[in-house]
Amino acid sequence: MLIAVGVNLFLVPHRLMDGGMIGIGLLATYYMQLPPGLVMIFVSLPVYVIVFFYDRRLFYHSFHGMLISSFFIDVLSDLRGWNLWSTSSSAVTGGVMIGMGVGLMLAYETNTGGTDLLAQFLARRFKLHVALLILVIDGFIVSCSLQTIGMERTIFSLITIIAVAATTHMFSGISRKRQPYTVIGPLDSFEKLQISQKGRGWRLFWRK
Repeated sequence: MLIAVGVNLFLVPHRLMDGGMIGIGLLATYYMQLPPGLVMIFVSLPVYVIVFFYDRRLFYHSFHGMLISSFFIDVLSDLRGWNLWSTSSSAVTGGVMIGMGVGLMLAYETNTGGTDLLAQFLARRFKLHVALLILVIDGFIVSCSLQTIGMERTIFSLITIIAVAATTHMFSGISRKRQPYTVIGPLDSFEKLQISQKGRGWRLFWRK
């Protein structure tokens, strides 16, 4: 929902770009009047085929995320007529909303498909920062659209993907596991707890 609002309410009215599959979908909307969500689904399919053979768990976790986000992007297209903000404000606000949506999806091991899926796949296999990978891929896609949307919109679009990357990084870590419990007690209780909690991942310290 956050992604759909960010795209339709803030980016499309000013013909701004995002990176990844959303960016490709927006280009299809601007110049071929195709629904961006539908384009995202079709362009993402080859990546899903690759991930299916190498990481089934990631495939099953992310496929529904791509379908849901694509569906809402097309369903909420009427929001495009409600934008009352400047291009600069829309670039930042839209980027933040999209980043919140993408970050929350990544936090729970799903994504919007396409390049986000590719970035998550590479991050898991090579221990890289997924937000940084998304920024690099998105920057490349936006740069390729320079001749299509013009220099001014390209600059604002780069601001958008920076906002997306920063917000994605912030929100993608909210589901990280908590640190193990710390149990503090006298020596006799420490000895009993060390035996009873063995193998449960607890850290046990003795303090007088």
